[in-house]
Order: sequence, then C-alpha cells, then structure tokens
Amino acid sequence: MKKILLALFSLLVALSLTAQEKNEIVKKGINLGPLPVVAFDADKGFQAGALLNIYDFGDGATYPNPYSQWYIEASFFTKGSQLYVLTFDSKSLIPGVRFSPGVVLINDKALDFYGFNGYQSYYDHEKVAQGKNDPESYLYSPYYKTSRTHLIAKADFTGEIIKDKLYWEAGYFFNWFRQGAIDRAKVNKGKDSLKMFPDEMPTLYEQYRSWGIISDEEDGGGINSGIKLGLMYDTRDVENSPNKGLWIEGHAILAPKWLGTTNPYYRYSFTFRHYVPIVMKKLTLAYRLNYQGTMGESAPFYSLPFFSMFGSSYDRDGMGGYRTVRGMMRNRVQALDVAFYNAELRWKFVDFQLFKQNIAFSLTAFSDGAIAVRPYDMSFKKEVTDFSTPALYMAAKKEYDDYMAQSTTYGKKHFDDLHATVGAGLRFIMNQNFIVAFEYGKPFNKQDGNGAFYINTGYLF
Repeated sequence: MKKILLALFSLLVALSLTAQEKNEIVKKGINLGPLPVVAFDADKGFQAGALLNIYDFGDGATYPNPYSQWYIEASFFTKGSQLYVLTFDSKSLIPGVRFSPGVVLINDKALDFYGFNGYQSYYDHEKVAQGKNDPESYLYSPYYKTSRTHLIAKADFTGEIIKDKLYWEAGYFFNWFRQGAIDRAKVNKGKDSLKMFPDEMPTLYEQYRSWGIISDEEDGGGINSGIKLGLMYDTRDVENSPNKGLWIEGHAILAPKWLGTTNPYYRYSFTFRHYVPIVMKKLTLAYRLNYQGTMGESAPFYSLPFFSMFGSSYDRDGMGGYRTVRGMMRNRVQALDVAFYNAELRWKFVDFQLFKQNIAFSLTAFSDGAIAVRPYDMSFKKEVTDFSTPALYMAAKKEYDDYMAQSTTYGKKHFDDLHATVGAGLRFIMNQNFIVAFEYGKPFNKQDGNGAFYINTGYLF
C-alpha cells in the first residue's frame, strides 16, 4: 500500500510540473464529476457502485460557487445491503431562497451498534481481534451489529437576512426506521462453519432489548416526522473548498406526535466552523466544534446517532466515520448530549490547469474527537414478571451486571472520556467543487477501533 501511494504521489507531482500554470478558468454551464465506489467490509462484504456530482455554473458569474448541484449515488454490498442517494441544491429555482431537497434509502444488514454513552459501553476489542485472527474462533464482530432499513426524505429552505452573512433556515424531514437484530443467515453467508456467529449467542442489541435499555415501544424502529428551524452565519469565500471565513449554525429539531412521529422528541444542535488562512489559498487551518443535545430526558434510541445538517447534504449517522470522527468506529458515541471536534491543516501544494480544468492537490493533517456529555439511561428496566421464571430474570440481571462491570467509567463522576483520533489525507480538487478524498485516521484507544482508511468525496466541513 505504501509503495502504491508513493507512486501515485510521484505521478501527481510530475503531472503538476508539466502543466502550464494560468489564471483560474471560470467554469460555465454543466460540469460532471463521476466516481466509482469500491470498498470492503468483513460483515457486509464488497461494496461496488458509482456516484455522480453535477454542477451548474450558469454564466459563471458565481463561480466557484454553482447555481445548483445534484448528487447521485447507488452502492451495493455482496451481503445484501444497499445505499441510494439523490440530493439537489439550487439557489435560483425559488427567487431569494435556497432550496435543498433529497431522498436517501439505506438498507444495512450489519450496522455498527456499540451501545450508549461511549466508554460506559465496553467494546471487547480483544475478542473481535481473536475472532478475526484465530482460525478456530467464531467471528465476534457481529455481536456489535444490528439490522436497519432507513428511508430519509427532506426539504430545506435557506433565505438571506443580512446580505452574504446572516441567513434563516427552515426544513421538513421524514425518516422511517426499521431496526432490529441481525439476520444471521446473511451475516454468516460464505463463512467457514468455525467462523460463523453462533445462533445461541445474543448480539448487544438483543441484550439491550432483554435488559429493557431499548424499550418495547422503540424496538423495531418508527417514524420521525418533524421540522428544523435555525440561523446561519456564513462568510466563507468558497462553499465547498473554503480558504477563509466563518460558518456558524444553530438548529432546533422538533418531532412532535401531531406530525406523525412514533416516539416524539426534541433536540438542538450548534456548530462553529472557522477557516483561518495562514498562506492565502495555499495553507489553511480549519476547525469545527459541534454540540448536539436533547430537550427533556429522553429521545428514541434510533434518532441519537444523527448529526443534523442543512443544505445539499443530509443528516449522517455516526459519531465515528468519515463525516464526523475519522478513524473511530461508526456510531461509537451515542448519548442524549454529545460534543465533537475536528481540527485540520489543509495544504494545497499543487495548483494548475489540465485538460481545461482547474486542478489542485491538497494534503491534510488532522485530529478529531468526540465525547458523550449527558448520558442515555442505561439502567436495567425489566421486572421479574417480564420473564417466565424468576431464574430467567436472575440470569438476565447477572448478565447485565457483568456487562456493566466491564466498563472503565461506569459509576464514576465522568461516565465518558474523550475519544480522540489523528490522521492525514490527500485530496484531488477539480474546479474547487469536485473533491475526491483519501484519508486514514487512527484512534488513541483500542476501544475506539484500529483505525480506518476512507475514499470519499468533499471536505468534512
């Protein structure tokens, strides 16, 4: 891998040296950014698909910011999971209002589920490693999986309050969840008999159900139907590849019963992003601070992982993974209130024109982190009468006590600690909008995983 990356880097530098530097070309009309999607996950199998970015720069008056853009993706996994994305973002369709609708369907047969409250939920990395490396040990990683089908539909609207600075935001969202235990036949497909996850072994999700941490009302998922209201302060010079400016947002997420929500909840989110030019258009310090909280004492468990966003993207799940904390396992940190940060140096070391396109390459060094701030209720909630015999109740209670005793923070004043990672990446940037990212992140604590390599699009923020 190191030799391949070194050869790729050398080729890119050679191309940049042979390209003739000119003033940046002002792009007009429709520009396309296609990209194949190829990945692998031990439990979901190989991922194959394609994505397409479509940018409309019109007469070029707003370049490098497009008038409108489309994002289309279709991905398939050999174990049966699928991802379909269609989003649109337009500044001209509705006069004076930015309109950003989208539809996403995710069918995930092996979604990561590590419990709630960060380190209060123990991740047994030694058993996971043994299951992968010992030919006579069954694969333990399905213990931390659940099955989920998730349909997302949203329509966001943004309007100006103070020209080029302050904006109002409003939107409607509809989320349908169907979530439950894994399909063992799908997860075990293609595995040697010794590596198959045993039928008699409960997953963490199934244990949370038997202990009452996940209630009967929330088991199986439900509908989230609600509105988002917010304010945004934005002084970025370029939306998709900023060199300087501030981007600050505050949102209220309201999902009441009368709008059709199965388990009503109310949340809020605050995000502060700052882009500090060290060498203008060459070296930028960028950082993001986010806090997401819950109004009241509860929210349905399936709504906790999501990072609230307005605009061309959609709400992504996972405090962990490419869009939030790179290098940390996806969905590692879930709680009523969660905070996370990203800090990175972006060095655009090559900038030239090739085939009538504005091309740049950027190196990034980063540190990310997250922490659960206010805990989700993880107490044992079952009664003796919930079981057919007192003996089964006692067995379930002992299983719960043994699980909680593994926690390195349970019972302490600080129930969670900072989950931090470091890493680096390379980005290919075309026309300041189409961005392909290659990044690797590594956590400091093995309870957050062993690190991860990503091939994705765009900057995180």
